[in-house]
Formats: sequence, structure tokens, C-alpha cells
Amino acid sequence: MSSSPIRLTWRTREAPPEICGAALTTLREGDPCATLIEGDNLAALAALADTRGGQASLVYLDPPFFTGRQHRQVTRRREASGVFSREEQPAFDDRWDGLHAYLTALEARLHYARALLAPHGSLVLHVDPKTSHYAKVLLDELFGPDCFASEIVWRYRRWPSKTQNFQRVHDVLLRYVRDPDVEPRFCQLYEPLAASTRATWGTRKQRAVVSDGRRQRSSVSDAESPGAPLGDVWEIGIVAPVARERTGYPTQKPEALLTRLVSALTHPGDWIVDPYVGSGTTLAVAAALGRSAHGIDQNPEALRLCEARLTKRGITASRLRLSTEQERAPLSKASPSPAGASAKQPSKLPIAS
Repeated sequence: MSSSPIRLTWRTREAPPEICGAALTTLREGDPCATLIEGDNLAALAALADTRGGQASLVYLDPPFFTGRQHRQVTRRREASGVFSREEQPAFDDRWDGLHAYLTALEARLHYARALLAPHGSLVLHVDPKTSHYAKVLLDELFGPDCFASEIVWRYRRWPSKTQNFQRVHDVLLRYVRDPDVEPRFCQLYEPLAASTRATWGTRKQRAVVSDGRRQRSSVSDAESPGAPLGDVWEIGIVAPVARERTGYPTQKPEALLTRLVSALTHPGDWIVDPYVGSGTTLAVAAALGRSAHGIDQNPEALRLCEARLTKRGITASRLRLSTEQERAPLSKASPSPAGASAKQPSKLPIAS
């Protein structure tokens, strides 16, 4: 692992904890291509790293965004009268003792996620502009600056907010490769040609006419163009309240977004890990594209939603449960419950050890 000359520091920062005694117990045998793990994602990642380290082609992490609030799941039902009713319940707690606590917990997960990657594999961390610059320095430290591959900007449209500022309409996806000396999994995706390009060149492939090592002009070949190579700014709509894929789980990501990531960074049959399964978008997309995936969450309702999405595709997920000798502070899309607290009464998360 390369070392970065730049390092984040905070008063309580320590090396990522060594997780001992974490194990996964089979609860139900199902389709081996879709596996759900119930439990704290830090210990679960450590357990997977012990048994399947170096095998994942993609680890996609969509952690809480340091919003400072409790997120709730909304279930809408149509009553006999035809009127819709709403029910809410806790989904996951995103309240922290400070940015240092958030980064401490995130660093530990990234440490074990990296251990899962195959030499050709990629890690994608999905955050927002409030923390993306801190996360990038952490990833530079952990992977080495040479392993940075791309910063993808996911741009979307949303209901405008009343703010004396530019509207926030994008997230940030940071991609790092496991080994900069190994050719990574990458399948080129394309987007439609611009109208101006079609008007000038039609739909055939362009080629450069070179003389003395310098480009003189452009020409076209007889082959049809597949489109323009996909850039790093993606215009994809959020999951609308009335969309068919809507589950009611907060911060649900659209299948179109994960479809691009999975299609570009994995091959059929490859293994994907999602430590923040949430509503199950990653596993649903992986199943549709012929990939194998493990998803982790400690919220039973999140796992139930994911199972329901897979069942609609004719897939019965395998189920594992985490058993561990150590308790760690969660950074997962679930309702954290300290000792003696009810799962429906989440409290502020403690600082990870």
C-alpha cells in the first residue's frame, strides 16, 4: 500500500480497530448469488475479509451523510375509502458527536472494505459535498494517491429549497482501485451523441487524420458509433415518490445509478459487497445483471425490503447472521440501539473505539 504524504488528524484518531471473534452463521440457504447479512457492518466486513478477502470486484458504500438527524421509513397505504395513509418508523440514525466521530467510524469500514477487493477491484464511496473532501483524503491514505481513479458527480433534480445559496443538486462518488499496477475491471459505457455531433458527422465513428504525428482534420469511418464515452458527470433522476421502484426507505438510490456502476466495474459472475444495504438497490441490480452480491444491514426492516425486491425477481436470498465477541459503534443504515435502549428509540451514536 502506498503512503500519502498528507494525513487527516483529530484528537481522538487511532488506527482502525482489530475485530476479533466475528463470525457469520447461516440462517437460511437460498440463492448463492444474493446473500443478506444481519448485523453491524464493521464486524461483518471483518468476518468477510477473513473468509473471502481479495475476491470482490466491487465494494459500494453508501453510508449516512452526516446529516445530524434521525431518518424515518415511510409506508404509504391506500385505505378502503381510497385515501392514502402514511406510517413512519425509524430507519437509521445519522446523529454524531462531531465530524471526528463520523470519520472515525467511516475509516474503520473503509479499512475492511479494502481488504475484500480483488487486485482488479474497485471501491466506490458515495457521499455528499459536505464530507467528500475529508473522505478523499482518508481514501488517499488508505489506498495511496495512485489508486484514485475518478470522482463521479451524480446530478439530479429535486424540489427546490428556500436557501440563500445555489441549490444542492449533486452527490459525489469516489472510486479507488485496489492495485494501480493491475488493470482494473472496466467496461466502457456510452451515452448518446450530442445533437451538434450528429448534425456534423452523422452517427458513424469519427477518426482523426494524422500527418507527421499531428492531427490535421477529422473524418468518419463506415462503422456506426456506439456513442460518446461516458463522462464523470451523470444526470440521473432521483427515485420519485410515485416511482414503481420506490420502497419508502429514506435516501433510496435509483437502480439506474447502480446499473451504471455495476455494468462498468464488474463482469457477469463477479462478486459485489454493499455494507449499507438500505432498501436493497445494489442487490436488486446485481441480480438483474447476473452478478453475485452480499448486503449487510442491522435493521431487520431494511433486510425485509431487500428480500421483497429480490422475491419479485424470483430470487430467494440466502441469510446470514453476525455473531461477534466485540461490540462496535455502528455507521450503518439502521436504528442503532445502545445497551438497554429500544431499537425504536435511537440515541446519539457514540464515538467508535
